[in-house]
Order: sequence, then structure tokens, then C-alpha cells
Amino acid sequence: MFGKKSSDAQFRRGLSELFPRLWRYCIALTVNRPDADDLAQAACLRALERFDKFTPGTRLDSWVFCIAHRIWLNELRAARIRRGGGIAPIEDLDLVDETSDVEMNISAREVLRSVMRLPEAQRIMVLLVYVEGFSYKEAAEIAEVPIGTVMSRLASARKTLTAADNERSSKKA
Repeated sequence: MFGKKSSDAQFRRGLSELFPRLWRYCIALTVNRPDADDLAQAACLRALERFDKFTPGTRLDSWVFCIAHRIWLNELRAARIRRGGGIAPIEDLDLVDETSDVEMNISAREVLRSVMRLPEAQRIMVLLVYVEGFSYKEAAEIAEVPIGTVMSRLASARKTLTAADNERSSKKA
């Protein structure tokens, strides 16, 4: 019995440490804070309810991200619409740390603005692979798509982001 309590406490601690990353993934899915809050909490609740289905020694982050992704897809299917086409003004998100270097904030805000303008599928892959550091295979498992789809979405996202960066650079010159 002590082993179960210990593993339960360890699971809860891992879930707590994972929450900021999970929330960041949820904001990429939902594109607004209230829905991201709800989705992250729902994913944590589902993970706690299904604690017995988690395989110790595997990646908790992949498992919980997959739960969040499935909840989001179920909500989309139930609503049968994509709220606002998945695009929100970056000013509404206010995700950049106001206490750090001003130039860094401007640059980070520009990058974030470009990423948030990507189509939902590309935006999610950019977050999973480039921000969260999941492998292509892990991102494919989380999003429940073939690995080739992950690579294709990332290639398209890179092309779009590079074009946006080139456009910004030419306007500054």
C-alpha cells in the first residue's frame, strides 16, 4: 500500500510540474486563455482519474498532452465549429514576459505573432516539436497523425515563417 501512495504522490508532483507546459500547449490549441485554462484543467482531471492507466517509466508529458489533444478534438466535434477560425489577435494573448529586455520582448512578440497566425495544425506541430522538444514520432502520437504529416506541417510552417521574417526584414531596410 505504501508503494501506491508513493507513486500517486510522485504522479501528482509530475503533473504539477508539467502544468505550465501543458497550459502552453492548450493555448496553442484553443488560442485563448479561458479555453486554455479549461482544457488544461480537464486534461489534468482526466489524467488523475485515469492514473491507473499510466505506465510508469513512460513519458508523462506525452501521455497528458495526448489526453488534452483528444479532449480538444472531442470539444470541436461536439461544437462542430472552429471558434474564430483558430486565430486571435496576439495582443489578446499577452504571453510575453514584461519584466525582461524590451528588445527581446519585441522580437519574441513578433515570432509569437507569426506562429499564432499559422493554421492550427501547423501551429500545434511548431509548439510540440520546436517549443516542447518532442520528437517527430512523439508529436505524431500526441496529435494522432502519421509522422509524414508532422514533417509536412513543419515544413509548411517553416516556409511560412521564413517568408514572414523576410517580409519583416525587407520592411525594416
